[in-house]
Amino acid sequence: MAANDAEADPTELLIRARAGDGQAFGALIGPYRGELCLHAYRMLGSPDDAEDIVQDSLTRAWQSLSSYEDRGTVRAWLYRIVTNRCLTVLDRASRRALPTDFSAEGFEEIHWLKPLPATHTAHLSAYDPEARTAALETVELAFLTAAHRLPPRQRAVLLLRDVLGFTAAETAELLGMTVAAVNSALQRAKTHQLNAPQAQRVENTEVRLAAQRYAKAWEAGDVEAIISMLAEDVRYSMPPLPHVFSGVRQVRGFLHTGPLRHPGQAWLFLPASANGQLAFGTYMREATAPAYEPAGLDVLSFSSSAQITEVVSFLEADLTDFGLPQRLTAT
Repeated sequence: MAANDAEADPTELLIRARAGDGQAFGALIGPYRGELCLHAYRMLGSPDDAEDIVQDSLTRAWQSLSSYEDRGTVRAWLYRIVTNRCLTVLDRASRRALPTDFSAEGFEEIHWLKPLPATHTAHLSAYDPEARTAALETVELAFLTAAHRLPPRQRAVLLLRDVLGFTAAETAELLGMTVAAVNSALQRAKTHQLNAPQAQRVENTEVRLAAQRYAKAWEAGDVEAIISMLAEDVRYSMPPLPHVFSGVRQVRGFLHTGPLRHPGQAWLFLPASANGQLAFGTYMREATAPAYEPAGLDVLSFSSSAQITEVVSFLEADLTDFGLPQRLTAT
């Protein structure tokens, strides 16, 4: 993309793109790519699937640019393509969930929510602080879990209206619905969400210090120090395993009989960020092993009093996606 394309008038870029100028098309849609990927992630619950959908949608947009009508905006047109591609995929797939959100019966058929690397929210740095905070709240695990309980079309309406700020008329145009149907779907979605846990953005110095203490307690193998930082109703899960440990008693038992049962094992926690939340890449080394091997990505939720209310340990996360090493040589 030429340097002057970044500053070109969108109308000029559209004219050039319609004439077959690929660079102009890239400059036209470039400002929207990050937010489109975030929207697709909210819809699908997987960063990789979101990237694939957006790439496919932009290819379709390029191929159908000659049929684009100047009704509304290019942004709305792109959202229409991406959202409807997501709905097509969701017609053929199960909803995504976390272990805390379903009965273990039949868990083999569940598609798991996947953690979102901080690179996928980097474009939010250009937002003002209030808008950035609001956007991050809508990728936190609690929000996503609640949103993915909704039927796909209700989910799309909720995201387009309440998260992205499209009007009822614009949303109806994007989804091929009537305004009355959009309003009805939004009301049903909000009623459902009122009964679901809501994301609570807590990020301050006290919380960060608590997270550091949590990591050090794991590295020291100090179960009671870990327990002291947990809320009484804490939940601990490890997708793709279906097990959920609820409350400090169950978590204490799990730690003693599971990951911290062998004194010879050593743990190492490296700070990361996922879904706009504090997280750690976790590594474990057996007593005689030469290196720490990846054990998972722990995403933490906190109360306003800096107690840990939930830990979701994504056992199959690729830690390199979160800016962390694949393994660490013991020193």
